[in-house]
Amino acid sequence: MTGTFVSKDLAVDPALVRTYRDSTDLLARPAELRQRLVDDGYLFLRGVLDPKMIAAARQEVFGRLAEVGEIKAPVTDGIATGTSRRREIFPDPGVFWKSVCEGPALRAVTHGARLREIQSLLFDEPAVPLDYIALRAAARGKSTGLHFDGPYFTRYHDRIHTSWIPLGEVPTGEGPLVVVEGSNRFDDLIAEFADLDFAKDPNRRADIQEDFATFAKARNARLLTTHFRPGDILVFGMTTLHGTLDNVSPVDRVRLSVDVRYQPDAAPKDERYFGPDPKGRAGGGYGELNGARPLVEKWHALTGGSHADQKVE
Repeated sequence: MTGTFVSKDLAVDPALVRTYRDSTDLLARPAELRQRLVDDGYLFLRGVLDPKMIAAARQEVFGRLAEVGEIKAPVTDGIATGTSRRREIFPDPGVFWKSVCEGPALRAVTHGARLREIQSLLFDEPAVPLDYIALRAAARGKSTGLHFDGPYFTRYHDRIHTSWIPLGEVPTGEGPLVVVEGSNRFDDLIAEFADLDFAKDPNRRADIQEDFATFAKARNARLLTTHFRPGDILVFGMTTLHGTLDNVSPVDRVRLSVDVRYQPDAAPKDERYFGPDPKGRAGGGYGELNGARPLVEKWHALTGGSHADQKVE
């Protein structure tokens, strides 16, 4: 695989990078599909969502960001203006971001029949999406460190899947999602993060502190990614190590993506993420997400403290 790979301001050796294994054909063989998720810790499914619905969601979200002066016309290009009136127009960032995250076109993607069908297939029983979603508009220079989702979403059970959905093309230079190959079998790290208690130690780091390349070399592992296209999804479990590379777009294109989590409908539901006004991990609702911050502002520091967003990309 060729291209520019950047993380934590360090170039990633292309020799460490491989393409995701495509599991789209296994949708016709559900038992094999479920086993591959267990084996690999992720499933890359190419073109399984309707590109027209993805385009509508992209138009909707970037249209809202254009209203606060952050995206140039035409909005579907997703080019940042370098300015923002968001805090001026919306003093409460959570109120604005909640309204964006609840847009009908976006919810048609994250909570629509197709994704629910796929997740139900993976659980082998009816699945339900968490109401709380994580929408990301990552401007140039923004990235997310390597982390597991488990510490944040497994209060009652671990039968939860994340679906990471690109809302438009995401080439390798614009901050695609990366999975560390075989990380679902890093038992030492999985056990370490499973023991985190943020209530007792709110300042504890919950991410991998090394940069992507250093960590991968130390574990003799490879980094998996791809050029994402509209309609693609990447599904992974709570013990798969992942993050996003830096967006180094030369034209200041904003990487737009959303992740939504599904679980069996019959399983206990974490009240932090369900209902008309979900409070999120730290109780701040949508205001605690990095997406709630104007595009011109830095994201939260990578800590396990009061802001949950940087760990749930």
